[in-house]
Parts: sequence; structure tokens; C-alpha cells
Amino acid sequence: MNYLLIFVGGFFGAILRYLFGTAIHPLTNGFPIHTFLINIIGCFFLGFFLPMAKVNLKPEYTLLIGTGFTGAFTTFSTFSLENVVLIDEKKMLVSFAYILLSLVIGISLSYLGVKTAEKFNKAKGVTSS
Repeated sequence: MNYLLIFVGGFFGAILRYLFGTAIHPLTNGFPIHTFLINIIGCFFLGFFLPMAKVNLKPEYTLLIGTGFTGAFTTFSTFSLENVVLIDEKKMLVSFAYILLSLVIGISLSYLGVKTAEKFNKAKGVTSS
């Protein structure tokens, strides 16, 4: 059953990633904005979702939404390959900016997601253990 939950979540996450990625022009001055936006949205979402799920949802939802959906929606492999291509094309500054912005904004949004979830849980009188 766990595999099915991950599969279903992954199916919808991959479809949404494809739709989102095709709705945005892939490059803005050489910067892969579509992958960047997908990944930072995923950072906030997972940071928010996991603490909420931990105290409010059955563990199966973590597999469905956290592992399956978010895992398929976000993409470290595409991020990595895009940086290899940028480096091969001698676009070192764009690659450096992409890496730095992805790390700083991604980690910041993950943190913000966790803190937002904690405030929601606290407001509901629920605390994680």
C-alpha cells in the first residue's frame, strides 16, 4: 500500500511539475527560472507540510504528499544538469547565481515553512513531540 501511495503522489507531482514548467519560459537571460521556481516552491511546501502532517495527519499522507508528490514535483537532478550545461557554456556567473540563490532561498523558504507550520499548530493548540 505504501508503494501505491508514493506512486499516486508521484504521478500528480510529476504532472504538476510538467505543467508548471511548460507554463513558464525555461530560460530568462540564461537563468533556468522554471526549475528554480519549482524547487523553491517545493522547499516551502515541504517545510510547511511535514510539521503539519506530523501532528495533524496519518503517516500515509506523508508518503503520498511528502515523498510522492513533492519528491516528483521538485528536481535536484535537473538543477544539477542545468548547472553542468551552464558551466559547459561558460556561463559561470549564471551558474554561480543559480546555485547560490537556490541554496539560500531554498533553505530560507524551508525554514519559513517549518516556522509557519509551527505557528499554525500552536494556534490550534497542537504541539509536535
